[in-house]
Amino acid sequence: MAMFAALVAVLGQLPAIPLAGGVPITLQTLGVMLAGAVLGPWRGAGAIVLLHVLVAAGLPLLAHGSGGLGAFAGPSAGFALGWIPGAFLVGLITQASWPLRVWRTILGTVLGGIVVVYACGLPVMAFQMGLSLEQAALINLAFLPGDAIKAAIAVTLTHSLARAYPAPFTHARRRRR
Repeated sequence: MAMFAALVAVLGQLPAIPLAGGVPITLQTLGVMLAGAVLGPWRGAGAIVLLHVLVAAGLPLLAHGSGGLGAFAGPSAGFALGWIPGAFLVGLITQASWPLRVWRTILGTVLGGIVVVYACGLPVMAFQMGLSLEQAALINLAFLPGDAIKAAIAVTLTHSLARAYPAPFTHARRRRR
């Protein structure tokens, strides 16, 4: 879990692309998708909880080096908090069968890594910025192409990793026998 918490943190340190609305484009959601797909639902969500605990303690691990409790008070707070159920759902869907199925991984990364994260993030962003939910959703349309690319990368990396280094996936195999 710690390695995936670190991966998401590192992906947050790469230069973020600022957009209108105060929510930057980062690669952190790629790490969230990978955590769920590789570690499974509980460990994947646990990795994100660990990251959030470190951020709350003051470590600057989110985009633009933000950390501390204030990192969970801005327009992007709902998206970051949505990573927890998002990683859980990615893992739940992706590892529902063994061997891994590409269609399940695609479904998991899209539903958990995009839909759930947006469902948690958009209301918080709308509230923080005094926007309607529709206005917040319209602003966030700019994120969808990048999120789709991140989902495709997560699917490719997950299946490559499962073939080359299946050890992280042994819990899924044991559960399905």
